[in-house]
Amino acid sequence: MSPVPNDRSEFTFDFRVGMPDATLFPLETWRRLVSRELRPTSLRSAGYGEPAGHPALREAIARYTGLSRGVRAEAEDVIVTQGAQQALDLIGRVLIEPGDCVAVEEPGYPPARFLFESLGARVVGVRVDEEGLDISAIPKAARLVYVTPSHQFPLGTPMSLARRTALLAWAERNGDAVIIEDDYDSEFRFSDRPLEPLQGLDRTGRVVYVGSFSKTLLPLLRVGFMVAPASLQRALCTAKQLSDWHGEPTTQAALARLIDEGLLARHIRKATRTYASRHERILTTLHDDFSEWLTPVPSAAGLHLCARLRPERDIDLQRRLASARKADVAVESLANYCAAAPVQEGLVIGYGAIPTDRVEEGLRRLFAHISRP
Repeated sequence: MSPVPNDRSEFTFDFRVGMPDATLFPLETWRRLVSRELRPTSLRSAGYGEPAGHPALREAIARYTGLSRGVRAEAEDVIVTQGAQQALDLIGRVLIEPGDCVAVEEPGYPPARFLFESLGARVVGVRVDEEGLDISAIPKAARLVYVTPSHQFPLGTPMSLARRTALLAWAERNGDAVIIEDDYDSEFRFSDRPLEPLQGLDRTGRVVYVGSFSKTLLPLLRVGFMVAPASLQRALCTAKQLSDWHGEPTTQAALARLIDEGLLARHIRKATRTYASRHERILTTLHDDFSEWLTPVPSAAGLHLCARLRPERDIDLQRRLASARKADVAVESLANYCAAAPVQEGLVIGYGAIPTDRVEEGLRRLFAHISRP
């Protein structure tokens, strides 16, 4: 996830957000699986596919998310999409009328906010604290609520069980309200298992669970999915068919095999060890060297962490980050994820794209720009 997904600049010290390490991708395995799907015997029946996605991939996703994330789903509940962003677009097209109120997290994921605005929604930011979304601040008129409860984007904190329960209760009280649960990178966990997803707690069909393989594999594969309640499945499948008819069958079939043969789980275990090492190095360096300037927000998952600038440090952080960028160090400001002025300035530090042995030097160079007189 990044507020500027089309920024393809390369940096020696790249702490940008939402970018997995491409060197970890199981390229030879993937090439073998794709080649298997491109054999002549497979191509003889290569007609138009199902709008909801390759049947084998839908079954694999249902099993995989049930085991790894606690999602309750059968294959027919899964709709495969061209990334998570298309899933959000399809949900919006089905549920949003111009002028409808949509609640999003503040700070939060800018592309979701921009998408809902493009569909004519009145988007309202709802503050996030150490337990997650403040349920009491959700507008009663909200038709749709978009949240990232497993690893709040960008702060990184999980939504507490009490808040999850309260959010579901709020949706039940508010008639036809629907919750979008975006679980974008919860596979990469460095400590305890995540709390049960909202979708697993939902008993009244209020939650659409959205996931993606952009962080676990590569963004260029463009494969996401949603697990939808029965009441929305037909409308969402129709919207998918009208949007692009179906996804890329070869990629979807290869991904199904990657999951079913246990190869995705193996890749995630390997990648998690690498990301955990980078996460720990960043936390240690912030604590040992930068504690007078930055306070990390507790986080135990994903490809980024957030560090707030201490209140007494009154500096123009955006200008200093721009200076660091010119010196080949790319880090994003917390302000980039706020629709309103941020309550407190900070950094959102990604560690998916930077090699482990560059982390400490990159942070030292960054700090030299932030702390200069």
